[in-house]
Amino acid sequence: MTETTQTSAFRTFRGDTGAPLDPELRSIIARFVVLAVLCAGVALLNENFLSVANFTNVLRQASLLFLIAAGATLVIIAGAIDLSVGAILTLSACVAAGVIHATGSSGLGIATALAIGVSAGLANGILVAGLRLPPFLVTYGMLWILSGGALYYMGGIPITGFPREFRFLGSGFLLGIPVPILIMIAIALAGSVVLHMTMVGQQIVMMGANRAAATLAGIPVRRNLICVYVASGACAGLAAVVALGRVNSADPGMGDPLLLPSIAAILVGGTSLFGGTGTLLGTALGALLLTIVLNAMNLLTIGSAWQPFATGIVLVGAMLADAFLNRRRS
Repeated sequence: MTETTQTSAFRTFRGDTGAPLDPELRSIIARFVVLAVLCAGVALLNENFLSVANFTNVLRQASLLFLIAAGATLVIIAGAIDLSVGAILTLSACVAAGVIHATGSSGLGIATALAIGVSAGLANGILVAGLRLPPFLVTYGMLWILSGGALYYMGGIPITGFPREFRFLGSGFLLGIPVPILIMIAIALAGSVVLHMTMVGQQIVMMGANRAAATLAGIPVRRNLICVYVASGACAGLAAVVALGRVNSADPGMGDPLLLPSIAAILVGGTSLFGGTGTLLGTALGALLLTIVLNAMNLLTIGSAWQPFATGIVLVGAMLADAFLNRRRS
């Protein structure tokens, strides 16, 4: 099938021949409005919210959440799911920390984290696309395998203290802007270009909307599915580097608290859990919204015990809204 024919099939499949991005743009605008209202409300309740120091901290936290959610967003858009991103981050960070301490090489540590992330993503992709196993069960099983590997590798002893050039990626500044924020912007822009301005991106969306129709249209479903899982693993490996540079410590549980918030950020950002629609910019806004909610709870001295409750409420609310909108689209 020619590229022109595939593009035509994609637009027809979406029920849209003029501006296929309009629904996503409307969704992003709506989230910008919600974000503005939320910021205004919190600022009225606490004057410290809009301070440069606090807002920089919010963006830094949101950037880490976005990085681990970015690749998983592509997986969900393609009609699958990745529950292993937190465990990939953990194992990547732990092994990278060990390599840096053993060799003193920051570059080798970064390469190790990315290699583990890509390898784990490739394994997920082969099991899901190649062997046609259920994505939920595959990635849930991978979560336990990688978590167990991190526990065994660390032996219960955290690794701390890394070179300044390595920590720069997590806690440094470039032109007065925290490096993690710049990395988030770069990944969001690059991913958005691939997703919305390339044939591969259109194929990924069509796969998520209707796998059978995508196969009949001649789209290489298995290859693309493996690619999005590799991208998810790579983003988790990159998030591991940023997390290590920020906290200056590796432990076998560092990725666990990020799994649920990353899924929540994806859904709050407008990506459908049923596949076929979503944007990386939406995920970035979802990560920012979720981070602001937790930051506001801290500023308003609401007990930390309520923060997981708030995350769960946001997640369930996003799923209900997603199910309702999907029913209307159907």
